[in-house]
Amino acid sequence: MAEIIQRDGTWTFDGESVRIVPGRGKGIHPLREGLGERVVPLRALAGISFEPDRKGGRLRLRLRDGACPVLRAAGGRLKDAADPYQLAVEKGRGGVAEYFADEVRNALLIEQVPADAVDGFLLPGPAVPVAGGGGDGTASFDGETVRLTWNWKAKEVKTSGGPVSFPVSEVTGVHWVPAIGLENGHLRFVRGDGTAPVRAAEYDLYSLDLWGLSKKEYTAVLVAAAVLVRLPGAAGRTAGPAQITAPAAPPEATAPAPAAPAPAPPADDHDVLLRRLRELGELHRSGVLTDDEFAAAKQAVLKNL
Repeated sequence: MAEIIQRDGTWTFDGESVRIVPGRGKGIHPLREGLGERVVPLRALAGISFEPDRKGGRLRLRLRDGACPVLRAAGGRLKDAADPYQLAVEKGRGGVAEYFADEVRNALLIEQVPADAVDGFLLPGPAVPVAGGGGDGTASFDGETVRLTWNWKAKEVKTSGGPVSFPVSEVTGVHWVPAIGLENGHLRFVRGDGTAPVRAAEYDLYSLDLWGLSKKEYTAVLVAAAVLVRLPGAAGRTAGPAQITAPAAPPEATAPAPAAPAPAPPADDHDVLLRRLRELGELHRSGVLTDDEFAAAKQAVLKNL
């Protein structure tokens, strides 16, 4: 098991999934607080990286495209601080972060998890009931009904009719765009066949107008994700188990040069095998092993699993 505990949160890896618990208090983005704990199965991961900097660094999980409804709803528009799959690493804890990343990489390598896109969500949406938004109102969703409630900043066309409610069965699409610079964002719910004229969010009874005046506006994406998983079609289905392929056959080449490590240990000692894979990676990164030597030695270890 690998674990890294930081003020920004705690990540734990048990060989099968990464458990993410966000930190609490000042400095933790409202979106991450609202989303809460996440358990990311290994088959939903495409990779992991640690990016060191003078302040410590950042640990990043890279999910397979389509695996997470929050990322699907966000469409690549989340800032680093709001991304639930990033962890700010404090100065002096880079070694722990590198070890954590190596453990996840080795597991992905051993299980031969593909990095391609998936055709259905592998993680659940945000827990309901969920609410979020800002700008001219708040959106809430209880699993069956979407409700938009306006505040005093909303246009009269919205406030004159009072709150708007509609069943999720009427929703055919949902779009979230954060405010960027001087451009307002929006949370828009599409109903019907989507051919109706699109009105500006400030005048649309099925949209929130987001102004970017507060980080809490980002919580609107949680409502979008919760609705998204309940829409009909492939995007809302949970995909079955990933197909695990056998390791590729080792290349037909001469034995590695003397600099290559000795053969892998017995197959029943998985901890030793994982350490061996990590050592191989370090030798490869440092230039001791060539690409061909590393590939041959890695396959020798995998054959013992």
